[in-house]
Amino acid sequence: MERTFAIIKPDAFAAGSAGQILARIYAEGFKVVGLKKLYLSKVEAEGFYAVHSERPFFGELTDFMSSGPCVVMALEADNAIVKWRDLMGATNPAEAADGTLRKEFGSNIGENATHGSDAPETAAFDLGYFFNGLELL
Repeated sequence: MERTFAIIKPDAFAAGSAGQILARIYAEGFKVVGLKKLYLSKVEAEGFYAVHSERPFFGELTDFMSSGPCVVMALEADNAIVKWRDLMGATNPAEAADGTLRKEFGSNIGENATHGSDAPETAAFDLGYFFNGLELL
């Protein structure tokens, strides 16, 4: 079993899609081993996305991620990282495959409903940023 990190972003939460996304996560065979509803501050969003701090979209991204509540999750499954990224779909919802979360719930490249770790190293950082060991089942 592998663990990965996932977010239901503020756009999907505000649209009332969090329950549908969570239902899809369970239907696809993930075990949710950690889950929190958060309202990230700008500073917390900047810390989480620090790897992108030199990119031109950093300010817009961190403004968006601190614009409303989100749901952060620790997911477990065989090949969880790839499996979650496949379920999310392409970053740009317009390019995402039918049946993916971003195609169904995302509206544009910036407000694309979900986030997920892209490698074991980032999953470890992401999980540690939002969860302590006692919070993961």
